[in-house]
Amino acid sequence: MKIIKPKSGEIFDIELEESLLKKNRELAEENKKIFNQYDIKAIDILGSIGSGKTTLMCQIVKKLKKDYRIGVITGDLTTTIDADLIKKNGAQVIQINTGKECHLDAKLVSEAIKNLPLKEIDLLFIENVGNLICPGEFPLGAHYRIVVFSCTEGPYVVIKHPYIFKEANMVVINKIDLAKNMKVSLTKLKRDIKKIKPFIPIIETVARKGKGVEKIINFLKNA
Repeated sequence: MKIIKPKSGEIFDIELEESLLKKNRELAEENKKIFNQYDIKAIDILGSIGSGKTTLMCQIVKKLKKDYRIGVITGDLTTTIDADLIKKNGAQVIQINTGKECHLDAKLVSEAIKNLPLKEIDLLFIENVGNLICPGEFPLGAHYRIVVFSCTEGPYVVIKHPYIFKEANMVVINKIDLAKNMKVSLTKLKRDIKKIKPFIPIIETVARKGKGVEKIINFLKNA
């Protein structure tokens, strides 16, 4: 089968122009400086629609809200569904609606943090738009990146989206209770991840039951 690849220097999407990416990186560094100034640990949560990001966030907030002051920025095209769910569990939440854009960027996050009481936040989670492709190129200023995907996304999700895993600090494989029904090998998924980033922590979860969440929390506490 013939495979067509872009030649060096070719650009097919204006969002990938180096000038735009450079500007985003600069703004991301400014965001990080603000987080550091207020002693806030910021975590970027990435994953596909339906991977379980919001459910995972709700579980983490419930378990940490007694010990930490938690803020959450959620990204979605048009709704506040995820933000509403997380807010019910005890976090201060800001919603970003991106319209047609398939990811958050550092500028949107910089606007969002202006509306958060930064002096009252210890942990800030940034839940990106559901997507395993676009967000990978756009750092937001967070200290850590967690990529979440589920067994229901099939056996090839990692090898089809390698770039987003390269920048991750931890990977969460969610819905492991459905692996057998989906004919997905957890061993193979973990092997695929390790080929991309050999020493990255991998945590298996069933977010709706809270299984594996404590391991994520331990990672965050020691990060």
